[in-house]
Amino acid sequence: MDQKANRYTYSIVIIGVLFFIFGFVTWLNGTLIPFLKLACDLKTDAQALLVTFAFYMAYFFLAIPSSFILTKTGFKKGMALGLLIMAVGALLFVPAANSRSFGLFLTGLFVQGMGLSLLQTASNPYISIIGPIESAAKRISIMGICNKVAGALSPVILSAIVLSGASEIESQINTAVDEQTRLQLMDSLAQRVILPYVIMAGVLILLAVMIRLSSLPEIETESEELSDTQVSKNKTSILQFPHLVLGAICIFVYVGAEVMAGDVIGPYGKALGMSLDETKNFTSYTLWSMVVGYIIGIITIPKYIKQEDALKYSALTGIIFSVLAFFTTGYLSILFIALLGLANSLMWPAIFPLAIDGLGRFTKIGSALLIMGIAGGAIIPQVYGRLIDTDGLAWNSQTAFFWCVLPCYIYILYFSILGHRAGKVKNA
Repeated sequence: MDQKANRYTYSIVIIGVLFFIFGFVTWLNGTLIPFLKLACDLKTDAQALLVTFAFYMAYFFLAIPSSFILTKTGFKKGMALGLLIMAVGALLFVPAANSRSFGLFLTGLFVQGMGLSLLQTASNPYISIIGPIESAAKRISIMGICNKVAGALSPVILSAIVLSGASEIESQINTAVDEQTRLQLMDSLAQRVILPYVIMAGVLILLAVMIRLSSLPEIETESEELSDTQVSKNKTSILQFPHLVLGAICIFVYVGAEVMAGDVIGPYGKALGMSLDETKNFTSYTLWSMVVGYIIGIITIPKYIKQEDALKYSALTGIIFSVLAFFTTGYLSILFIALLGLANSLMWPAIFPLAIDGLGRFTKIGSALLIMGIAGGAIIPQVYGRLIDTDGLAWNSQTAFFWCVLPCYIYILYFSILGHRAGKVKNA
């Protein structure tokens, strides 16, 4: 029993390290958006938000291939491969910075997203099925703390390096007396990103080797029997699991809302007239509120509250904070957007296990479909950017933000009440 418990704890620790990496890399985007807008001389928020578009669209294109890769490699080798791919993406920032090429930066972000897609397609079902499904949300909440603590730290660390004195640099670039001076200032700024991303690549390569050589246990899903909560045990396609399909849509809108609260909060603050020195750390506020939510999840799920109820209350909280952010101004509005992190915190831990419950041999491909839903983080911020940048459209940042996130929370509320039950009829 002790050996089994030790192995279980060891696995949790290893996956916790991976979730820390997810968070650190993912939430750097909140700093990269204003940094690249300045360094690459981007004119609109929609252009700058291509940072999230390139990063999260990788999940859409690579999630299904990732499931086939995992079928060949298994979970452990797949995780190591994902880390190596992420390292390649980080190294692409070196030529991107040297040439100040926004397109190359986006390519590096897309490659990083590729690696994370493989890594998440492996690790999320792994942490869900390594123990009882009833406590999966609790385990994912623990992973969420690793993820969001890293995410809260990463923008602070990167912004301290690449956006130090940001408002002054922005002023110098905007008031440069000649084009040559202006270009030199932007070239100098772009160079700041090289060292942190080279260090990141080295850490990712080291972790890949450590995972590959570790004794992390493999989990076999191909031979699992389907749960008796399905209409039939003779499934031939993941599309025959309605709760999975609805769950993928739920992941799409959830990630979109999460990225809006985490990465778009900075541009939102700028639109309200706040300086870049103030807004560069706003992402961290959202993520710290998510950490509080994850701690609540660890304490309460499943002992005091079922994961579907946690999702329902989280969706209602998201609706309330969205309305309050819309009807307030200035720092109070920013506060309510940051508090959306509290609403978002228990959504992924609840949606993922509810959506993959009972998939059996379809677990890997089902996980891949859910990971494809992460593309919501690419699409919904782009909708926001287009709404506020479109000439003749009388939408300010608050109006656009409200109508981008409110429908997301309404759908999540539906999934928490009805969607996760679709097709789960007990056999007679």
